[in-house]
Amino acid sequence: MALTPFFFGGDQSIFDPLDRFFEPSADRFTLWDNAPSRRFAQDVSAIASTRVDWVETPEAHIFKADLPGLKKEEVKVQVEDGRTLQISGERKKEEVEKTDKWHRVERTQGSFLRRFRLPENAKLEEVKAKVEDGVLTVTVPKIEKPKSEVKAIEISG
Repeated sequence: MALTPFFFGGDQSIFDPLDRFFEPSADRFTLWDNAPSRRFAQDVSAIASTRVDWVETPEAHIFKADLPGLKKEEVKVQVEDGRTLQISGERKKEEVEKTDKWHRVERTQGSFLRRFRLPENAKLEEVKAKVEDGVLTVTVPKIEKPKSEVKAIEISG
């Protein structure tokens, strides 16, 4: 079974940098760093790499996401479809002057989206979110369990 190359427009495939990597005169590091597949992977990683911690305490479910460089206006937190917590936003591309000469671009850019199915004990009407020092904290309080009451039943007869 032959692999069909994934094309990035024109006739350039994801395999081109790898093919050129093995040419006798190839500058292997420059070829790989400038590969279209690498740039594509960086854009995709912006979507997938937003790391989120979820901890459950006796009082709440707490979500923490690292969002360095983002303002609160660039982040959206919402509960949808009843029990799905959605955290999304976009890291914009920096404006580039035509006279600037970039040597390396490693910071990710693009949209990100993370979804979490909240458990039944989540108090959805009291969800709170805040951003501080590049960390988004979403607190979802838990519904208090009703204390079980013991009711004595009189036995007849």
